[in-house]
Amino acid sequence: MAEIKTYPLLRHLRAEPTVHVQRFRGGKPVRAGNGLAFWFRTTNTTVTEVPVDDRELPFLFRARSRDFQELTVQGAITYRVTDPALVAARIDFTLDLATGRLNENPMEQVAGLLTQLAQQFVTDELVGMDLRRILQDGVAPIRDRIGIGLAGEAAVRDLGLEVVAVRVADVAPTAEVEQALQRPAREVIQQEADGATFQRRALAVQNERAIAENELQNRVELARQQEELVRQEGQNRRQTAEEEAAAALVEAQAADERGRLELDRRAATIDAVEAAKLRAETERTRIQAEAGPQVLLALALQQLAGEIGKVEHLTITPDLLQPLLGGLAAAGDATRRTEG
Repeated sequence: MAEIKTYPLLRHLRAEPTVHVQRFRGGKPVRAGNGLAFWFRTTNTTVTEVPVDDRELPFLFRARSRDFQELTVQGAITYRVTDPALVAARIDFTLDLATGRLNENPMEQVAGLLTQLAQQFVTDELVGMDLRRILQDGVAPIRDRIGIGLAGEAAVRDLGLEVVAVRVADVAPTAEVEQALQRPAREVIQQEADGATFQRRALAVQNERAIAENELQNRVELARQQEELVRQEGQNRRQTAEEEAAAALVEAQAADERGRLELDRRAATIDAVEAAKLRAETERTRIQAEAGPQVLLALALQQLAGEIGKVEHLTITPDLLQPLLGGLAAAGDATRRTEG
């Protein structure tokens, strides 16, 4: 919208840089350009104002496919005015010189023209295709069809317009049809999910079975090791008992050997003592045999004295000496017989 200020006898107009202004005086163009500012009189001046910036035109079309299914096409068209004088000659862009506003709504006419053309191209595109094919191909064919159609449309060129871009955001059937189309895919997805669940459960069961088998193998291995341990411990105890028995046997044999040696030693000692006594007795007998009666009598007395202990008075008679002498004589005869 241009800014118009009123002064006595004159007015001043100042336009934005994105607006093309064309001034007419007496019905003839005298000045044109973007963002103009000038003084004028209302009695002989007419001004047109055409926006030359990029404009966004959203659209929402309803179309029908070849198999009679309704579709909704949603998107936007970006366009600009490339020839302001041409579009101002075809559509009324005249300014109200009192308020600076357009007398009509020319941009709505331009938007209506582009919308009708785009809808026609969409209808022509979709009417020859089945619903599944449309949804399968997506928005690209529709976008290309609108863009190519508007670029080659003579009505757009005659208005001095240029389509900058076309965007199609969505192509969708009705909610009921969409749910019906989604149901098989959902069933497939659900079956895949169920299959994944079954596989996960089967894998879990397999893992549990593997764990149980592993635990069983571990128990069997532990039992085997325990059995081997018990057997080894029994063998160790048996070997220990055998070693202890062998040691005890060796100890007993050693003790027996020591006892036997001790007995032999004692027997040898006794034999030696007895032999010594015998030799002494033999020697004494020999000596007694060689000695005379006086010596024997003395010895008898000595022996008698040793046997009867201490006496105060002793009376020796021939009757007393006779047995002693007889004993000594018998001992001497025995000694001589032994030596002989």
